[in-house]
Amino acid sequence: MPRLLLFGIIVVAAVIIYALIDCIMSAAREVRSISKPAWLVVILLLPLLGAGLWFLFGRPRSGPGPKRPQPRHPTAPDDDPEFLRNLEIRRRQQEKEAELRRREAEIREREKRAAERGEQGEEQDSA
Repeated sequence: MPRLLLFGIIVVAAVIIYALIDCIMSAAREVRSISKPAWLVVILLLPLLGAGLWFLFGRPRSGPGPKRPQPRHPTAPDDDPEFLRNLEIRRRQQEKEAELRRREAEIREREKRAAERGEQGEEQDSA
């Protein structure tokens, strides 16, 4: 009988230690029901019951259940949609600025020609 009791104590201690380590190693955003620090307190204050509750209600899901998808982080700049969108916006702005400079140059050229014609017309009138 004492051997069975000792074996039971060892099993209970192992379950509690495993629950504590599992809770500590779990990502905070994946823990279910209550926050991670609250689970640690529950496991410590209610050892066997807390460990059982952790395994039933708090442990992150593993396996083929509905799991929140991990946010994808692009591996290269050309895979990042935001980066590509910013490039496209910058390219359009540069095209607009180039078109604006071209039109301003055309207007200045026309004004210059008109001023030259006006001066030539005055010279012809005075001659």
